[in-house]
Amino acid sequence: MLIGIKDITKLIAITIVTCCAVFVCSLFLNYNIDIAGIKDEITTFQAMIMYDAQVAGGKVIVGVSGGCLVLTTFIMLIFYVKNYIDSHGKELGILKALGYSNFHIARNFWVFGISVLIGSALGCIGAYAYMPAFYEVQNSEGLLPQKSPQFHFSLIFSLLVFPAAFFMLVAVLYAFFKMKSPVIGLLKEMQKVRVTKGKKETKELLFLTDLKKSTLRSRKILVFFVGFSAFCFSAMTQMSMSMDDLASESFSWMMISIGLILAFMTLLMSLTSVVKANTKTIAMMKVSGYSEKECSSSILGGYRPVSYIGFVIGTAYQYLLLRIMVDVVFTGLENMPEYRFDYKAFVVSLVMFVVSYELIICCYSRKIGKQSVKSIMLE
Repeated sequence: MLIGIKDITKLIAITIVTCCAVFVCSLFLNYNIDIAGIKDEITTFQAMIMYDAQVAGGKVIVGVSGGCLVLTTFIMLIFYVKNYIDSHGKELGILKALGYSNFHIARNFWVFGISVLIGSALGCIGAYAYMPAFYEVQNSEGLLPQKSPQFHFSLIFSLLVFPAAFFMLVAVLYAFFKMKSPVIGLLKEMQKVRVTKGKKETKELLFLTDLKKSTLRSRKILVFFVGFSAFCFSAMTQMSMSMDDLASESFSWMMISIGLILAFMTLLMSLTSVVKANTKTIAMMKVSGYSEKECSSSILGGYRPVSYIGFVIGTAYQYLLLRIMVDVVFTGLENMPEYRFDYKAFVVSLVMFVVSYELIICCYSRKIGKQSVKSIMLE
């Protein structure tokens, strides 16, 4: 139909998020299934405590990390389907006018789920490649009987086949819901900018302030993604730096790698969508004499508080999660260090985040400044 290879390649963010989710879940679920078979071989009290801690820890990580990543994938998929329908409203409206039913058009959106299938497949492949080393790390103290990774078809179905089918169905159903819009509504591609009327001396300030607020209100999903990117950066970097005495070095690197990938992918995707969605507004502001700084502040400035709120939430999240791991999951283990809030990790993470975020905002501000009015109006 209308959906081409170029449109599918834009879903790389979903592929990466899905890959990370399946990678983490495959490691811990496969390990939990395998060590369940050696429970009867455990003979010492300390080994049994370690076994219970490993199983409970795996469930916590899969539930928290996997659940969070699945929710992100769901929201991303909805965003991309909505964005496609909004940007191809004329073509879809013409199809409806020609007599094509809503379902006939919506069923073609199953291809959006291919990004989930690819990500799940990559996650499974990566997990099974890393699994032997992961098993050695999990039993580095030698308290549990040695166990080699086993292949489980039920796990492949749960983490590869089912997610792909589920998200394909989600894409079709959401597209079907969106296609219920009247034909005239699909054919019109209008971008509204609210302008608040005020006194002459404050009219310009009111316009810029109101534009900043309306940009946030009109793109609520992007607000979530900007906050989520800061959340991932904060939680994963601080958690990895705070786990020197709680986990292996390889596990810390895995955590920080996934966190940084998610953080930068979602942030770049969000800011790119924000700039693209407001190209006409930027053109009109330039024609009206607004500077590059004013355009950037009005379009991107409203997301700065959101990002710092996400960073604070990520800080609280990683602290609570590690407290649960130490005080609940690993309670009873000998030589378990007491966990306290790591202020050094917080400061290092905050400085890294501020520098990275402001550099990215600066790059997108320059991108806004380089957009010519002629090229925008000719689109």
